Amino acid sequence: MRRAVCLLLLALAWPVCGRTAPVPERQTELLRMLRQDCGSCHGMRLTGGLGPALTADALQGKPWQSLSATIFHGRPGTPMPPWKSMLSSDEADWLALQLLSPAPIGAGTPAEALPRRQP
Repeated sequence: MRRAVCLLLLALAWPVCGRTAPVPERQTELLRMLRQDCGSCHGMRLTGGLGPALTADALQGKPWQSLSATIFHGRPGTPMPPWKSMLSSDEADWLALQLLSPAPIGAGTPAEALPRRQP
């Protein structure tokens, strides 16, 4: 129920921001990227590693715009790379909001269990 409410609020807020949420197939790809690529530095459960933890608790109080900018542009002088060659700014926004959500889409689902994109 709580997850459904969070998803509903996200869906309602997204158009107000002037953005379009990624289609479900792309959401799956983005979540896989988050779990695998981001997880290689931030820990496979995003609880920290080379990079800081990316859990909702660890990110509490951080503005989503700042998180989105870090995802999209990286952090010069640190190991955090820019991801702008692999995703749009809207997708970076969507990922930032997922990270801040107490129950992000796919939470608790191992990356290998997420559906694979059909060729």
